Amino acid sequence: MIRTHVLSQGKLVNQDLSLDLLRVVRYDDDVQIWVDMEKSTPEENKAVLETVFDFHPLAIEDCVAVSERPKIDDYDSYVFMVIHAVDYINSRHVFQTTELNLFIGRNFLVTFHDEPIRSIGTVHERLQKKGVAHPRAPDLLAYHVLDLLFDNYQPALDELSAELATLEHRVLTGETQDILAEVVNLQSEVQRLRQIMAPQRDVIARMMRGEFPKVVRTHLVPYLRDLQDNLSRISDLAETFRESLASTLQIHLNLQQMQINRVIKVLTILATLSMPILLVTSFYGMNIRHMPNVDWPSWEWAYLYILVLNGVLIFALYRFMKRNRWL
Repeated sequence: MIRTHVLSQGKLVNQDLSLDLLRVVRYDDDVQIWVDMEKSTPEENKAVLETVFDFHPLAIEDCVAVSERPKIDDYDSYVFMVIHAVDYINSRHVFQTTELNLFIGRNFLVTFHDEPIRSIGTVHERLQKKGVAHPRAPDLLAYHVLDLLFDNYQPALDELSAELATLEHRVLTGETQDILAEVVNLQSEVQRLRQIMAPQRDVIARMMRGEFPKVVRTHLVPYLRDLQDNLSRISDLAETFRESLASTLQIHLNLQQMQINRVIKVLTILATLSMPILLVTSFYGMNIRHMPNVDWPSWEWAYLYILVLNGVLIFALYRFMKRNRWL
């Protein structure tokens, strides 16, 4: 699907142009063009990216292929940017990223993505409203798209934060089934989020430093600073999530160790208390002539004597351990 918008002096003057008309309007410096390509076919990609705008083959290749790392490249009359939108899938405990490719020129903005992106849809709806001033330049229009895209990180972060709180509560209440696997999985997802944030901050920082003066105007720096602040906040949250997961994992391991220690303590006490029985039965199990149940009047008194002796020894050992606070 290809959507085109033609703006002049902050007003939407035309939209959904044919490719032939788009090729003509492309060279009109008095208008700004926004072409949004969503799930476009290879034929449409060739017609728009190669024929209409004549983008560099390497830029087209990076645009069509999946790129895991955000970046920005400078060409003669435009810049090519790769940014990622993020959504958190709670049922699968994973971050789902959607790649957004932007070609920003002096009088055009081309956005390319394979899946629907909320920020693109929101900007498209705003352009349809009459009586509302619209961006007068492609770089400012790109800022609005990126600003909404980064704002849409917040719902994903809120869902992740709620899941972390639930996970921590389960650990503290002793519900430890499958906790380790969930914590490790979330740690990998948070690390993935941090790996996305770092290069995106570098992209915005390069734009703020004025590395692309032909396309990004100087007075756009305050807007870019707002994007950088938003990304910094998201990066700080990701770092907080990482520390929270590490703390949750440590608590889980400590609780597991405490449970193991309790089991070992009980087994040690049982083994210690059974020592008198082992000693007495071992002593009377020796093959000697004079044994209590042989020489004594009856075997009942002999076994009673052994049981009482074991009981006295066990009680004495128990009192000794209790006095020394070993129990």
